[in-house]
Amino acid sequence: MRLITWLLTNAVALAVASWLIDGIWFSGPTSGRAELEHKIVPLLVVAAILGIVTSFVKPVVKLLSFPVIILTIGIFLLVINALMLMLTGWIAGQVDIGFHVDGFWPALWGSLIITIVTAVIDNLVDDKD
Repeated sequence: MRLITWLLTNAVALAVASWLIDGIWFSGPTSGRAELEHKIVPLLVVAAILGIVTSFVKPVVKLLSFPVIILTIGIFLLVINALMLMLTGWIAGQVDIGFHVDGFWPALWGSLIITIVTAVIDNLVDDKD
């Protein structure tokens, strides 16, 4: 149950980020039922990719950049989150999923939105399984 909650939370956060940020988008139809039908599976796959990247790559990057994180009083973590979103977009592009992140600034704002939405949903759901 926890895995499903995690996947759906990531998917909702990604959907909100792609809806709010111009430089983050899914290819395909842009409105109506066709959009939902076309984008639900790619959204779940990208959510899984983001989760895997965050679980495996992000800790290594944080460890290697620890001095910079300390020097910037943690603000560099925002850059790391943006880079993880950009890496997710790159991986999705390599396997032709149709998820795109157009540069650093959209990735930075998107990662902030994803973090906020995830935190809000986690507090609402409060899954203790």
